[in-house]
Amino acid sequence: MAEILSALRSLMASHSPPLHALIVPSEDYHQSEYVSDRDKRREFVSGFTGSAGLALITKDEARLWTDGRYFLQAMQQLSDQWQLMRIGEDPSVDSWISDNLPREAAIGVDPWCVSVDTAQRWERAFAKNQQKLIQTSSNLVDEVWKNQPPAETNPVIVHPLEFAGRSVAEKLKDMREKLAIERARGIIITALDEVAWLYNIRGSDVSYCPVVHAFAIVTLNSAFLYVDKRKVSSKVSSSIQENGIEVREYGAVSSDVALLASNQLDKDTGLSSGRNDVCETGTCEAEENNNDLIWVDPASCCYALFSKLDAKKMLLQQSPLALAKALKNPVELDGLRNAHIRDGAAVVQYLVWLDKQMQEIYGASGYFLEGKGASKKRSCSDSWCFFMLLNEPSRETMKLTEVTASDKLEGFRATKEHFRGLSFPTISSVGPNAAVIHYSPQPETCAELDPDSIYLFDSGAQYLDGTTDITRTVHFGKPSEHEKACYTSVLKGHIALGNARFPNGTNGHALDILARIPLWRYGLDYRHGTGHGIGSYLNVHEGPHLISFRPQARNVPLQASMTVTDEPGYYADGNFGIRLENVLVIKEADTEFNFGDKGYLSFEHITWAPYQIKLIDLNLLTPEEIEWLNTYHSKCREILAPSMDKNELDWLEKATEPVSA
Repeated sequence: MAEILSALRSLMASHSPPLHALIVPSEDYHQSEYVSDRDKRREFVSGFTGSAGLALITKDEARLWTDGRYFLQAMQQLSDQWQLMRIGEDPSVDSWISDNLPREAAIGVDPWCVSVDTAQRWERAFAKNQQKLIQTSSNLVDEVWKNQPPAETNPVIVHPLEFAGRSVAEKLKDMREKLAIERARGIIITALDEVAWLYNIRGSDVSYCPVVHAFAIVTLNSAFLYVDKRKVSSKVSSSIQENGIEVREYGAVSSDVALLASNQLDKDTGLSSGRNDVCETGTCEAEENNNDLIWVDPASCCYALFSKLDAKKMLLQQSPLALAKALKNPVELDGLRNAHIRDGAAVVQYLVWLDKQMQEIYGASGYFLEGKGASKKRSCSDSWCFFMLLNEPSRETMKLTEVTASDKLEGFRATKEHFRGLSFPTISSVGPNAAVIHYSPQPETCAELDPDSIYLFDSGAQYLDGTTDITRTVHFGKPSEHEKACYTSVLKGHIALGNARFPNGTNGHALDILARIPLWRYGLDYRHGTGHGIGSYLNVHEGPHLISFRPQARNVPLQASMTVTDEPGYYADGNFGIRLENVLVIKEADTEFNFGDKGYLSFEHITWAPYQIKLIDLNLLTPEEIEWLNTYHSKCREILAPSMDKNELDWLEKATEPVSA
């Protein structure tokens, strides 16, 4: 790590102009949350592996900013050469630079790896002391990263209409109508999931996210896909071109944005517009000469492309695809419901298996009974166990770790129809590790499962018909009264949010408090948001809406046919962590009245897996909460039963038996 920092500082000093600081964001050229191995530059320089964070390297300091999900993880992973900056508690990176670096300091960043919004915010902060944001002509981290992984060249796949629900032609028609309304003649689409959704394509360029490294430009007359052509087979190319989309090389987007700015791009293509009936009323032709704006989403467009445009002829606002993608069509909603049924079956099968293993290997009292674990069987490090494993290679290993357990869960999912992989790295965490909100177990360092400690697993999968995300927290021994009280408080918040009814126009910021109130009664809380959207065989974290205490949750109201998670938690640092998570679909509510003629909304749970009764203090639940729990468990039995064998069904029936205070 010291060598990396030294090499970067050398490049900073020789840069023209010399750089007082270098910012290394987490994002790739598309401002993605999850990036390919090649784009993990911030991880390479800092050693911190969390998905969110920003590194700042000065002549004599190195600092890393991250949010509350990763405080503990960052403290564990950063070397003593780095200082952790806690977002929300410490000064922001732009404030820190403005206050601590010299007047007229030069701060470098790769303009491909920072959004317009972020870059402009930094520039405003730096201007106070005549500091300047310098766009480096190359990525300095890439220059010192000797073994940087190569770019992915995985094939582009057409996402069938039977799963997509809407054709590319329909989506392009809607897009061009929005362009005409906003008096824009083109839009630059940079977010990977938006490109994939608009053109009904998928890929595997980013682990856990079925997206392709690609840009798109759509004008009133043309449509372009910028992608490494090695990824596009002749069959896929034909399918794309049938929709009037011209495939160009990934790197051509830079010059084509310049052509778009000078209104030369449409003239440069020899492809017919492919609009067909996209502008049935002739609106596009009539408006074409009057529309001179280029639409750019400042949150997802990189500063490098933005810099090629005329600021006076730019429409800086959220991409229309963000909301269109979030509003699931009926086919996508049915697919998500079906995917979650299969996923729930896999989770229950995993719990059945894990319950048995914990009892057999560790003498645990199990999922249903309370009691301390008996003395553990011999560890696999013992010579006896090594002998047994040599002579019984097919036998289950004599111990369970966070990684071997999560691998088993993936195995159950892999047997399900339409399975294409996990939707994020499984958070399989026991005891103190469960308090690390986005803990990522590694085979070399992960913990062994413990019958006397809480076990939290947050996991999900990618299926052709939907993306899943579920968290359950369990205990196979005797939980403490404090653990029960905390679990019950989290469950009460989970139920309260899921049962909410609210008027149209309500945003996720207004609802976030519902999940926290039961915890606040005890002076407890959690440092993450409460809910995020879910993609339809796309990213597991999808906007533009969210349920959170963060200000951006006010930006977009919740709307019918959106998906959102319900995932409150509590984390006792160094001891245990609790989180419960279901995916919800927002739907119209059937209310007795309709004040203000606004219309009201409610939630539909589509995740199916039991909550552990042993961890619930039933005396803390209201009669209404107990009724909800019994109803939910009854639906679990009914919905998952066809996917269970007799042993699994017996376990599920016991896990979902009605309860009373």
